[in-house]
Amino acid sequence: MKLGLNLGYLIPGMSPADHLEVVQEAERLGYDSVWAAEAYGSDTATVLAWLAGNTSSIGLGSAIFQMPARSPAMTAMTAATLDLLSGGRVLLGLGTSGPQVAEGWHGQRFARQLQRTREYVAVVRMALARERVEFHGETIELPLPDGPGKPLRLMISPVHRIPIYLAAIGPKNTALAGEIADGWLPIFFSPEHVSDVRALLEEGAGRAGRSLEDFDIAPTVNTYISDDQQAARDRMRPVLALYVGGMGSRKQNFYNALVQRYGFEDAARQVQDLYLDGKKDEAAAALPNELIDLITLAGPKDHVRERMAAFREAGVGTLTIGPMASTKEERVEQLRAVAELAT
Repeated sequence: MKLGLNLGYLIPGMSPADHLEVVQEAERLGYDSVWAAEAYGSDTATVLAWLAGNTSSIGLGSAIFQMPARSPAMTAMTAATLDLLSGGRVLLGLGTSGPQVAEGWHGQRFARQLQRTREYVAVVRMALARERVEFHGETIELPLPDGPGKPLRLMISPVHRIPIYLAAIGPKNTALAGEIADGWLPIFFSPEHVSDVRALLEEGAGRAGRSLEDFDIAPTVNTYISDDQQAARDRMRPVLALYVGGMGSRKQNFYNALVQRYGFEDAARQVQDLYLDGKKDEAAAALPNELIDLITLAGPKDHVRERMAAFREAGVGTLTIGPMASTKEERVEQLRAVAELAT
């Protein structure tokens, strides 16, 4: 099981130089990859280009490129350019984002996401393979009909075959990842529920007549190692409450639905009600310790070592660490502690 670092967004309180030092330390420690994120602040592509010029060996992953933000052709151009600049280190993570960001920020309708994702990935693969892009789908039409457009071919060649990862939460999207992607980027992954998701991935792979032997399950796992387990759990609460309680509406919150599938139906509804009523601290406090222990690495070294073993036994290929620390020094300390436990 390889280690990755989820850099997340460029956050206030840490300078770009601080972020870079954290990534460079991860590279020195032998982390296999670093992943940058985007929502409606810092964008992933710019951060990865900056990291490409300041590192030499660590893989550079997008977690994610938002599909509503870029045409598939633009995504292929960006990935190929980054791959060329970095000497073949790009890992291309794609995701649909959510309806609030897709429609509120990017002005793109959040509809027909399964078909849209299937066609989007097909066009990206076609472009990266330097085929002339002509595609006639239900959600994508290239070139546009009755106009001057013509099928074009990407002008540059990626250094290597860029693997495509899909960020997926729901059952249908997870099966789609098994069908069309090289890897899967789950959030709030539970090793104890891997049999359910493994069946979905195999269902998708079966539709494509392919094996999952080289398929990379690469969850991002929020992490804080501390002798005070309750304090470590409390580090997890604000972010988890935001996703379970506030990332979406009462009618549509993918993260809330995921937690309910893990068996925490009552807690998920309570956290959401509290959060949407503006009681964020109470929502965070209502998260069960059992849920936090299931999907994070929080607590003393021996506990975290056991949980890392559970992720390994569940078939995780890349364990991507999200250090729940707000300073450069603390993040570096967490990365070193995880690297030590992984040996």
